Amino acid sequence: MEEQIKNRVLGVDISVKRTTYAIVDVRGYIIAKGNFPTNDYPNVNDFVSTLCEKVIELTEANGGYDSIRSMGISAPSASFLTGTIENAANLPWKGSIPMAAMLRDRLGIAVALANDAHVTALGEQAYGSAHGMKNFVVITLGHGIGSCVFTNGQPHLGNDGFAGEIGHTCIEYNGRECGCGRRGCLEAYCAEKGIVATAHELLAASDEPSLMRSIDAITPRSISECCEKGDAMAIEVYRRTGAILGSSMANYASILDPEAMIFTGGIANAGHWLFDPMEETFEQCVFRNLKGKVKLRCSSIDDRERDVLGASALAWGIKEYSLFK
Repeated sequence: MEEQIKNRVLGVDISVKRTTYAIVDVRGYIIAKGNFPTNDYPNVNDFVSTLCEKVIELTEANGGYDSIRSMGISAPSASFLTGTIENAANLPWKGSIPMAAMLRDRLGIAVALANDAHVTALGEQAYGSAHGMKNFVVITLGHGIGSCVFTNGQPHLGNDGFAGEIGHTCIEYNGRECGCGRRGCLEAYCAEKGIVATAHELLAASDEPSLMRSIDAITPRSISECCEKGDAMAIEVYRRTGAILGSSMANYASILDPEAMIFTGGIANAGHWLFDPMEETFEQCVFRNLKGKVKLRCSSIDDRERDVLGASALAWGIKEYSLFK
């Protein structure tokens, strides 16, 4: 009997608020997808059981489980080399979580796990702004800040699989406390909580009128909306954030000499309010031989699809395995 060709994979994105899962075919077409709240499952075994139930239900309703070749997973603080999530600052599970092995044992198929920035970079290379590039950096801006470096067409993972943790580089000695437990990390200034902290600091330091004063729970999005209405203090929040991000990216680029730095994630939706001061500071601080040469781009892939597409690219790249053969 001729062996059935498995022409689909599962792509999973585990983020702080939501876990998204999808069936993706060989052309990168998302056949079906679903999601559920990550934080509803503080016990990782319950999370894994729920994820398995949901992906099996989805696949059985869309062509059958026999068509699935493998699964790729995107998660914060994950190592592709070990298949584990290690001490994730923003997820409900602490310590070392062997997520790839847990899912492989329950689903009976090959499973690959990688850091969310690594997976995003795979998606950008296969389907987005980095298509055709060999030397580039993808920066994720959201609840945290991560990055993945591609050199000569391959991701640089480091000795333990945690290369690219730019969000946890120290930019201010003994500065703001970060979710990782250290102080002064870039993430504490330019990720979601850091931007909100800057807004509250500015509001507390001045009696200047601001639309932000009437917002019950300030978010990066609400700050952007205030910017669009001409609010000077909101604009200053993103000017400061962009300046810090720009100097950090200039240092990164001076070390790596990339063709492009591609920004993804919800914070990137702040648009020119963030990127104008970032680009200005970047060009002021980058090594002179690189001035005007490094492309600073936003992702061209839809936010809702990028991570599952990247996870599917990860899944296609691993050796097929099945308990059912």
